[in-house]
Amino acid sequence: MLRWLIRKINIWVILGALIVAGGMTVLLIVLAYFMPPPAQAQVEPALTLIPGPTPTPTTPLSLATSTSTPPVSVDGISVGVYVKVTGTEGAGLRLRAEPGTDKALNFVGMDEELFQVKDGPQDADGYTWFLLQAPYDPNRSGWAASKYLTVVAAPTQAATTQP
Repeated sequence: MLRWLIRKINIWVILGALIVAGGMTVLLIVLAYFMPPPAQAQVEPALTLIPGPTPTPTTPLSLATSTSTPPVSVDGISVGVYVKVTGTEGAGLRLRAEPGTDKALNFVGMDEELFQVKDGPQDADGYTWFLLQAPYDPNRSGWAASKYLTVVAAPTQAATTQP
């Protein structure tokens, strides 16, 4: 029976199939070798501004006018400096329409989010409050407790503008 099978199988067909399979294997190896490497990850800057949602405040903000008194500083925080939200353990900092824990909520600022101090300080409900405004969105502003703020260096102009 084996002789019959050997007579029926064409040796050239088998050799041709082996040559085609070998050629395809070599082609795949060559393509894999000459493929460009995957793109390298880009290094991000140390301070990244992440724009958050920008709801329009429903309550008008009460912006106090400046007087001729010298600027007041609490833990280095004063009008004009930049601060970032810290110490909320991921819960975020509630920025309100007015100083006080029972005032209307404008939005929640997340840890590491950057703001500029526009007014303050004002004491209410056992906290010292400052009016903050996001450098990339003037509508993103509200009063925040200084306990969760850390003074940072002013960002460069490129970092405060959106693409």
